[in-house]
Amino acid sequence: MTRLKLMLPLLVFVLLALVFWSVLTRDHYDPQYLPSALIGQPLPAFSLMQLEDEARVLTLADLPQQAFLLNVWATWCISCRVEHPYLNRLAQQGVAVVGLNYKDDRLKALQWLDDLGNPYRFNLFDPQGRLGLDLGVYGAPETYLVDRHGVVRFKHVGVVDEQVWQEQLQPLYRELQVP
Repeated sequence: MTRLKLMLPLLVFVLLALVFWSVLTRDHYDPQYLPSALIGQPLPAFSLMQLEDEARVLTLADLPQQAFLLNVWATWCISCRVEHPYLNRLAQQGVAVVGLNYKDDRLKALQWLDDLGNPYRFNLFDPQGRLGLDLGVYGAPETYLVDRHGVVRFKHVGVVDEQVWQEQLQPLYRELQVP
């Protein structure tokens, strides 16, 4: 009986290890995947200043009447700097990109766009992160694919690069471009 008591912790550990191993090795497990309750839902209502023109207040009505990428970015975000040149390329190819400058300093953000180029049709300025909170933003960068009706169709957490664009975003973006 005492021998069984001594072996019990080891057996529990082995059982837990097997459970964790089976979950982590499943084909569908993706540690980058963060679900979004907004998929299939309209963007939350907002009223935010435009980054480039602090006298202008933007709302849902100002969003493009076509499919677009809503890119959450900030100057404090190292990964945003990595992704920025690719967003510039996408914008040059005609992809509609709207920026959400998240919990940032306006002057630093404007300098960033001056130095690195501005791929955004316009930028929503969200210094307190209110819209970010409503969107369920975990951090930056995050990119939402929004259809022409303002409904969120896809969310990508992390850097948008050639591979992410080709494999995940572009097929959906093209599909949403068809009237």
